[in-house]
Amino acid sequence: MEKRKKVVLAFSGGLDTSFAVKYLSEDCGFDVYTAIANTGGFTKEELKEIERRALALGAKEHATLDVTKDYYDKSIKYMIMGNVLRNGTYPISVSSERIFQALAIIDYAKKIGADAVAHGSTSAGNDQVRFDTTFEIMAPEIEIITPTRDMNLTRDYEIEYLKKHGYEADFKKLEYSVNKGLWGTSVGGKETLHSDQTLPEHAYPTQMTAKENGRITIDFDKGEISAVNGKKFKDKVKAIQEIEKLVAPYALGRDMHVGDTIIGIKGRVGFEAGAPLLIIAAHKVLEKHTLTKWQQYWKEQLSNWYGMFLHEAQYLEPVMRDIEAYLLESQRNVTGKVIVDLMPYRFNVVGVDSPYDLMKTSFGEYGELSRAWTADDVKGFTKIFGNQMKIYHDVQKRNKKS
Repeated sequence: MEKRKKVVLAFSGGLDTSFAVKYLSEDCGFDVYTAIANTGGFTKEELKEIERRALALGAKEHATLDVTKDYYDKSIKYMIMGNVLRNGTYPISVSSERIFQALAIIDYAKKIGADAVAHGSTSAGNDQVRFDTTFEIMAPEIEIITPTRDMNLTRDYEIEYLKKHGYEADFKKLEYSVNKGLWGTSVGGKETLHSDQTLPEHAYPTQMTAKENGRITIDFDKGEISAVNGKKFKDKVKAIQEIEKLVAPYALGRDMHVGDTIIGIKGRVGFEAGAPLLIIAAHKVLEKHTLTKWQQYWKEQLSNWYGMFLHEAQYLEPVMRDIEAYLLESQRNVTGKVIVDLMPYRFNVVGVDSPYDLMKTSFGEYGELSRAWTADDVKGFTKIFGNQMKIYHDVQKRNKKS
């Protein structure tokens, strides 16, 4: 008897990867080894349920790979330092974690001697590029199999296929593609395919349950979270999880992201990222108080590039390490406490308390009084400051007269 080939499938438990287990094992004759690379979005119970589902679908073995710490140390940390938001909206939740999932999956595939590696990405999204690029760089000798993409399947087709093969599940729930990680949750469904529709309330993983407004304080030490509501955290992953626990009842961080995909078409997805959006907003306000004008300006330029490269599967490009070094150095004075008020569906950054606050100086208070210059100093400065513009407008007037 011919030996069956071994394939490692990046398995999330969603519709596309559920279909892939059945299809690869029953129609293609592979021994399917499923693996989930957890980036901090699953509880122990959820991970056990995903394993149960994989084995019920026909997986030979299932592995849970925890890459949450790596994900924070090598990505989230720099996204906070850079205040990274794609198109000023999306905290690059799923986009950033895919690279670390792909790295973990391909490492596992090499470890067990797999002949192939598979994922459930479609032909119209970014994830196919993220997985393929990482797999090809890290293990060019291993074949890549992508049934959902290659067969150009619809969600309805996959649901019907699973039903015909006797797999019972809550297919109503599978109508929405939910990707949950430490840095937020993306939600895709029929509504996100139409520009004039939005997600219904029940599509989001958390609901608004808060009975009254609240307040949270976040302490940063050189750009990294050091305490939440006065409680110190050495483990930054746990600090983010603590913030998420506190803000979840307010249903914060919901929005619809519209952007340009790697393959050149417009993409639209819903997301819920209460903790990431609050952390970035708090960190950004602290930077306004502790960084100079030009530090903020140049950091924003590099941060935009960093976010774009991360989103577009360029994490392994060496320039990313160079930008990370800059971001790390830029945070040397970004230390202090940020106060944030919580309300249903929104939050407000109240203010900061920092020993490096550039407003706390002996030079004066803005709009009130000055201590480092006189009124005559400002009059003279203003005359010189406006010289270039005065010269330009003087020349324009002269030419109009002639």
